Amino acid sequence: MSPQKLHRGFYLLPNAFTTGNLFAGVFAIMLAMNDRFESAATAIFVAMLLDGMDGRVARLTNTQSAFGEQYDSMADMVSFGVAPALVMYSFALDNLGRLGLIATFIYVAGAALRLARFNTNIAIVDSRFFQGLPSPSAAALLSGFVWLSAENRIPTTDFMLWIAFVLTVYAGLTMISTAPFFSGKSLIKRKEGDTAKRPPVWLLLTLILTFAIVALDPPIVLFLLFVIYSLSGWIVFFVRWKRARKLVDNRHKIS
Repeated sequence: MSPQKLHRGFYLLPNAFTTGNLFAGVFAIMLAMNDRFESAATAIFVAMLLDGMDGRVARLTNTQSAFGEQYDSMADMVSFGVAPALVMYSFALDNLGRLGLIATFIYVAGAALRLARFNTNIAIVDSRFFQGLPSPSAAALLSGFVWLSAENRIPTTDFMLWIAFVLTVYAGLTMISTAPFFSGKSLIKRKEGDTAKRPPVWLLLTLILTFAIVALDPPIVLFLLFVIYSLSGWIVFFVRWKRARKLVDNRHKIS
């Protein structure tokens, strides 16, 4: 095989994962339209896995490109912006009438703004933290709720409808917030002389343990994990605010 064909094949590989991500998002919408909500939620989680792989494959094969970045962003908008909102709307928010439409739009608009800000600020923000809740995590929050409710046959009472409403609005607004959410990139360090970053052994063991726990009851565990993560950014935000206030008060006392 010639170097040119090999190089072209490498470029196609990460985009193939992105295409799979896009297909899973569209498939989730189609499943929700047919009231297959468990499968629809699962499809969004599959999209998350594929989304996490395309960038890593591109870095491993040294085939990053501006086209790939834009294509990935468009696929993310479908899979983590439109699909979760429509799945949640079909599952519960439709019963709230106009309020359901408003919540759905807030989420979709939040995802669009979040992705646009990420694309324009990628070179100037702290790589250790995401600015605002990442759209895949927001999608997991909504999908986890739908998956948990559908699998356990939880009736869509008024209380559940309002939980769905609050969850959707919260996810949409948190995506465009300035709350810092841990990215995990700082856990992988590059040793001197290495061409690639190596994850520490304890991180690999933690991932294996996490997968084992998730396997016990995926809907419940995944939903709880992403609820905790969606709150973590606000905890960090509050801690930073308290520290900043303390520094200001100390300066005033000194002066």
